[in-house]
Amino acid sequence: MGRKNKQISEVTATVDRGWHLARTPLEMDVADIEYALMRCYEAFGRWQAECLASVIEFSASGPENALLHIIGMNERPKTIRDLAHMTNREDIPNIQYSLRKLLKAKLITRTGSGRSGVNYDVTALGRRVIERYADIRSALLIEAVSRVPKLTGRLADSAHTLELMTGIYEQAARTAATHRRRHPLPEPKAARPGKSRG
Repeated sequence: MGRKNKQISEVTATVDRGWHLARTPLEMDVADIEYALMRCYEAFGRWQAECLASVIEFSASGPENALLHIIGMNERPKTIRDLAHMTNREDIPNIQYSLRKLLKAKLITRTGSGRSGVNYDVTALGRRVIERYADIRSALLIEAVSRVPKLTGRLADSAHTLELMTGIYEQAARTAATHRRRHPLPEPKAARPGKSRG
């Protein structure tokens, strides 16, 4: 172990990482990755919003921005079912709301009907927006990533780890839902003894 790594390990050992979700070393490691995921998700959302705002005056959340790019992916129309599956989402009403925003901004178009199936595709404006977004992403984000030593070699492993954790969370959620019981209401607190009024 190098001197720098040894110093980091010594400092880490002095930090108390324990709390109610991190009682064992493994729980601490999982809690650390969960916090990192939350912070990364928020930073990712801010990046998406700022990058899109530099292309077009359109206020979009991170998930709405993601939907726009996924609709434009591989130049083929997508159904709501496709979009939900590709983003691992179940909140169809929220997806529909986002699609209405993108339609109103004329970034996507809707074809088909309820019986034959509704498809969403990017418009000519939407295609220009996502292509310009890709240019800015390459110039700012990808350039920054490329300057971090050895980071590019770790990206594939990181993506694989996140996919594994996604599967584990999904299975744990199914198990929790399967075995969830109806919890009784908490008992009312006993009245504190004191002088009676009267």
